Amino acid sequence: MSLTDRAAALDAADPLAGFRDHFALPAGITYLDGNSLGALPRATAARVAEVVASEWGEGLVRSWNTAGWIKAPARLGAKVARLIGAAPDEVVVADSTSANLFKLLSAALDLSPERRVILSEPGNFPTDLYVAQGLAATRPGVEVRTLPRARIADAAGPDTVLLLTHVHYKTGERFDMAAVTRTARDRGAVVVWDLSHSVGAVPLDLPAAGVELAVGCGYKYLNGGPGAPAFLYAAGNLQPRLRSPMTGWMGHAQPFAFGDDYAPADGIGRFLCGTPPILGMAALEAGLDLFLEADAPALWAKSAQLCDLFIEAVEHGSPEPVLVTPRAASARGSHVSFAHEQAHAIVQALIERGVIGDFRAPDVMRFGFAPLYNTHVEAVFAGAAVAEILSTRAWDEPRFHQRAAVT
Repeated sequence: MSLTDRAAALDAADPLAGFRDHFALPAGITYLDGNSLGALPRATAARVAEVVASEWGEGLVRSWNTAGWIKAPARLGAKVARLIGAAPDEVVVADSTSANLFKLLSAALDLSPERRVILSEPGNFPTDLYVAQGLAATRPGVEVRTLPRARIADAAGPDTVLLLTHVHYKTGERFDMAAVTRTARDRGAVVVWDLSHSVGAVPLDLPAAGVELAVGCGYKYLNGGPGAPAFLYAAGNLQPRLRSPMTGWMGHAQPFAFGDDYAPADGIGRFLCGTPPILGMAALEAGLDLFLEADAPALWAKSAQLCDLFIEAVEHGSPEPVLVTPRAASARGSHVSFAHEQAHAIVQALIERGVIGDFRAPDVMRFGFAPLYNTHVEAVFAGAAVAEILSTRAWDEPRFHQRAAVT
């Protein structure tokens, strides 16, 4: 049976096939960049329009109460909690991933006066390293260090906060979260996990893995839209000991008492800061509601199948690109990366053919597979397109070598 026939058979038996109709996918486009920006759920536009026209337009300021705006961070947090195995009161949706990283890294450092080192890996997602460096610059004696991932957990100690991205943004390699967390905690360290390329892409059970602190974004696999609010997780037993460095009024114990002095809210609410972005919250909630309808084991199984088929199609058609992503599904996320010296031009040639992936410097072409809307036939088609462009050198045209700010 050919690859295409196998893919078609998998699509015919796919229990998630109906979810594709819930997304506004452009005709003629194979979209494999949902790991960067998720596709638009059809329900989102109507929901945001309702918030604008009815809740804002007619309810006006009353909608903070009548439409439940004020409860949105906790309400959405409880929905994210279902995706990561957490309790409803352990997650809040607020701010950006970068801001939430700053909050949790600061809170983790403050848990013990011994903690003077933020330890990460070279090549971690840049904002994670930049936020850590910026925080360290405000803390005399605190420094940021990096080590190869195989050495990180064993290098941790009571003076250490580990900052780790569960699924690597470029390679797709996945940490063994439970093993790393256990080793780090046994050595007296605390770990802050970035789940931006994990949530909605791979199975997560943070309490079972011993995870105490984590952040993640809403605009990738959760389909919350560009710049969607992020989320923050803190284990319930740790929350009373945590202090947010961003002490805004929404994180106050009594925000509407309007007192001059700050007193942190009980629980996860102390990590709120400013007024929640209601339009962004509405868009994210539409994406979350759709995601929560899906059967989780079916999602993870399909993710593995999509990636496997794509890898097979590329390698069947061309020996040139080097697989960067782990071959085993248990060791990767839901995106696949190949390295090639002409990666940027190849990605541009693919986009011209209607296959949208992305490029990551210096030589990586990256393809994300969202099991809610990508199909098995698409995975094979895209892999064959990569191979065809390589075999014909279709990338070797001047227009494909022009760099844009975002690729």
